This record gives sequence, structure tokens and C-alpha cells, in this order.
Amino acid sequence: MMRKLALLLLLSMLAACNKPEQPSPYHALDVSWRYEQAAPDFQLTDHTGKVRRLADFRGKVVVLFFGYTHCPDVCPTTLADWAQVLRRLGTDADKVQVLFVTVDPQRDTRDVLARFVPSFDPSFLGLYGDAAATAQAAKIFTVNYEKHAAPGAGYTMDHSDGVFLIGRGGRPVLMSPYAQPTDVLVQDVRLLLQAVD
Repeated sequence: MMRKLALLLLLSMLAACNKPEQPSPYHALDVSWRYEQAAPDFQLTDHTGKVRRLADFRGKVVVLFFGYTHCPDVCPTTLADWAQVLRRLGTDADKVQVLFVTVDPQRDTRDVLARFVPSFDPSFLGLYGDAAATAQAAKIFTVNYEKHAAPGAGYTMDHSDGVFLIGRGGRPVLMSPYAQPTDVLVQDVRLLLQAVD
């Protein structure tokens, strides 16, 4: 009986030591736990020909989206939404970098990305790599993509449609689902701009 009482007392004390989980202030899902060892990073080339790493943008909130230029709806809609978010942020937009990583490097050449991505906002950067570099970058963020034959000689790409928001120091890493209201996106970015990594 005394052993059971002592064990119960010990368990109660241990439970009291655990801090209760606070609700996340973000609307987006916090996926930082995936990167406990190190902040996520990759190396790709932007549409101006410059080699880029995520670490190059430390000090800014990074908005990272994987897609392709021939996408009929999700990709242009997402980029248009983020252009609207930047307009809503006013002068704080200078502290945000939108990166569009193509999952279709076969068609999305540097020239194609240079015409497509900045057409939504001149500050947006399109990133590309060879098949291996693309797969590695997608794997880091658990982004899935797959080529499917389309009628005629073409093809489409199925791909994950979430947008990653990365804090100014490389953390936290959030995942915002497709088609979030602009107000929600603006709120999350403002919180990330105020956060101390």
C-alpha cells in the first residue's frame, strides 16, 4: 500500500513539473519538430542565375512554395495571394522573401521562371535545379510531386500545395495550407517578423 502511495505521489510530482502546452499563436501548422538537428537548407539557382541557399535569406521571413509554371490553378493562385500579402504588409514587405521552387525543371528553365515568377511581384525569386537537387530540396520539406501524362504529348505535375513560412533565423518552420485567407497569412507573417528565433 505504501509503495502504491509513494508511486502515485512521484507520478503527481512529475506531472506537475511538465509545462502545459500553450496554443500556437500561428494559424499555420508548426512543423519545426522536423528540423530539430539543424535549420532546413538547400542549394538551388535563381532565375537571375545566382546560386542560392535558404541561409542567404536569414533576417527575412521566407515564404517557400514548390510548384511549376504550367500549373493551371494552384500555383498562379498561390503566387497571386502572396503578392497581395506583400502589398498588405506595406514597408514590412521588404523583410519577406517569396521563393518559388519548380518541381518541373525539364520545362521550367531559367528564362521561363524569369518571365513567370516576377510577373506576380518583382521581388519573388524562382528557383530551379537538376532532377537530383529538386528531389533533395523537396525531400527536406516532405513535398511530394509526380509527373502524369496528359492528352497529346504533354504532361502535368501533381504536387503538394502547402506553403512553408520560415522565421528570420531559420525557425520556426510553419506550413500553411492552400487557399488560406489573406488576413490569416498577413497575421502569421507579422507574428514571424516579431518573433525572436
